[in-house]
Amino acid sequence: MAEIPGTGTELDRRTVLRRAAMAGLLATPAMGLLNACASGGDEGANTDTPSGEKSDTNPLGVDPKAPLEVVIFNGGLGTKYATDVHIPSYNKLFPESKVTFSQTEEIATVIQPRVNAGDPPDMINNSGSKLMDMGALVQAGQAQDLTELFAAPSVDIAGSTVKDTLVPGTVEQGQFNGKPYALNYAFTVFGLWYNSKLFAANNWTAPKTWAEFTALLDQIKGKGILPYSYAGANASYYQYLVILTSAAKIGGPDVLKNIDNLADGAWQAPAVKQAAQAWGEIGAKYGNKAHLGLKHTEVQLQQNQDKVAIYPSGSWLENEQAKDTPAGFEYAVMPVPSVTGSDAMPQTAIYAAAGEIYFVAAKGKNPRGGMEYLRHMLSKAGAQGFTKATKVLTVVKGATDGLTISPGLTSSDTMLKAAGADYFSYRFDTWYKKLDDEARAATNELMFSGGDAQKFCDRMQKAADAVKADSSIQKFTR
Repeated sequence: MAEIPGTGTELDRRTVLRRAAMAGLLATPAMGLLNACASGGDEGANTDTPSGEKSDTNPLGVDPKAPLEVVIFNGGLGTKYATDVHIPSYNKLFPESKVTFSQTEEIATVIQPRVNAGDPPDMINNSGSKLMDMGALVQAGQAQDLTELFAAPSVDIAGSTVKDTLVPGTVEQGQFNGKPYALNYAFTVFGLWYNSKLFAANNWTAPKTWAEFTALLDQIKGKGILPYSYAGANASYYQYLVILTSAAKIGGPDVLKNIDNLADGAWQAPAVKQAAQAWGEIGAKYGNKAHLGLKHTEVQLQQNQDKVAIYPSGSWLENEQAKDTPAGFEYAVMPVPSVTGSDAMPQTAIYAAAGEIYFVAAKGKNPRGGMEYLRHMLSKAGAQGFTKATKVLTVVKGATDGLTISPGLTSSDTMLKAAGADYFSYRFDTWYKKLDDEARAATNELMFSGGDAQKFCDRMQKAADAVKADSSIQKFTR
């Protein structure tokens, strides 16, 4: 049986922090990690780990008696999918393995000192506003190469490798210079979320053009409802994602590819400036400056109370707010409206991607067990269990077939089907944490503090140029 304590593992947070402080390891996340781990790539992998005999049911050669430690981020997806679905699946195959489980809302705070000290958990859900710098983890040899996992047979889809069962682009989304070091498991659809019952009661329809969008916001404002908002304290990436969605729709997906690749002047592209200009005006006219200091759940609660009409987020939102969603509220999502009449991509185009990072610690005690745990997550049963528990799609193809799904998930699935092949994503946020941090701050300035589009572009270009010029930061391309 899995050991599932309420707040920690055998090495609790206080002990971890105390030991880390004594060792002088509590530096900034990226620098503390890199200082502690000078080696890079697979050279840092733990080769002195338990292994078992490979077989059809144990293709990765896991030691069936070896303990396994799993850490899950406790956020919008919760943790029941791990405790109720994936850990039992792993233990069914390896009943003699003691699985230790813990959860935290601050992955970097709790786990990074353990990584630096050479005592990482085996499988880590690296997510949340305080996630670890994935690019730095890869550079320091702390993340396991998952090539063997993706080549292994599926747990329950006969005749298929794990990779064969996945939505196209999944493996690539977790690659760093051609090698997969992360599993992005949740197939997340991003857009503008609203209460479909509120819209129906007021005869409001989802806008397709920018003129329709601003006209709708005016109507909502006239009803005494805040038309549009997000939480500045910890969810500003929701908003910069929307800005970059508009940029990609205006100028095409290469706008985002150039940003990822640190191309010269990528943040100064006309499409980026035009998108920032359009959204800056939304913030100034329809937002609430007081929300700069609020957390995401605080603004989301206001939306559940019909005090905020439209909220940018990913498809985890419905599950995250389940306990606070009243009977008169029904989640739905719309694509970001077209900013111009000549956008390069259609109005139905969306940001949708494999997200929610899970990785195996290369220097953990049981990296083979960590990869096997991911194999169970990627089974059809594991994916269905996740979707039932979270109302979020996974990257496993066809896993929702036959499931009765919620209104919000139905809406996001409809939006995804309407987009067809016209969906896109970026990776700079996981490759370069410094750029992610700066994008959050620059977005808040643009939306809440009277920043203008050119200042936004200049600020982000300066940050990107600094990352590009910093020889200590490994560069990635796609």
